[in-house]
Amino acid sequence: MLMKVSDYVHRGDRLRRRERNKRWILLVGCAASLAIVGNMRQKEARADATPSFDRRVTASELQSALDVTEGELDLTKGQLDRALRVIDYSGRYDVPADLAGDIYDIALAEGIEPELGFRLVRIESEFNERATSPVGAIGLTQLMLPTAKYFQKGVTRESLYDRRTNLRVGFRYLRVLIRESKGDIKLALLVYNRGPVAVNAARAKGLDPANGYDRMVMTGYKGKGVID
Repeated sequence: MLMKVSDYVHRGDRLRRRERNKRWILLVGCAASLAIVGNMRQKEARADATPSFDRRVTASELQSALDVTEGELDLTKGQLDRALRVIDYSGRYDVPADLAGDIYDIALAEGIEPELGFRLVRIESEFNERATSPVGAIGLTQLMLPTAKYFQKGVTRESLYDRRTNLRVGFRYLRVLIRESKGDIKLALLVYNRGPVAVNAARAKGLDPANGYDRMVMTGYKGKGVID
């Protein structure tokens, strides 16, 4: 089978992104190590600068110093963990790291599991921030303006093309739908896609409102959608 020139280009893009991700992992790991070493050296410098006089260190002082060190280590580990997760999502969904970082952070902030957030954005817009549907749905999460205004007063059509605004409102809407459907992610996704009127009308007639959208989003997904 002959390969199109565009196929070579796309494959080259993926390989280059994979190499960039590997370099990011190394850089993040080095940065974390340097941060820990830097903190330790700062503490040693402060200890050396302390006037030398015979004074017994109290247990509370030792505990305080230990708590500070543990807190700094936890912060560094948290930053490293986030960076590695963002790099993983960037590679798996073939999107730039800055976009992956925004999806990851905003999903967590709005109480949505990042994996579900990425899946939703992929199906809705294929990660195109300027995506506009024939019926007027806007941006990464394909929001209709009246729906968006309900969740963020004063939002405009143009502001919904801002990735952070769009993600924040879209994930907030999804979380509300999951809560209203009592944790039924399939039902929440169908309402997100078809609207509450169409879904409720089908259910009132005893019909299955499914249109395949929920399967496209959820195939292989084992999470519960929201973060408690």
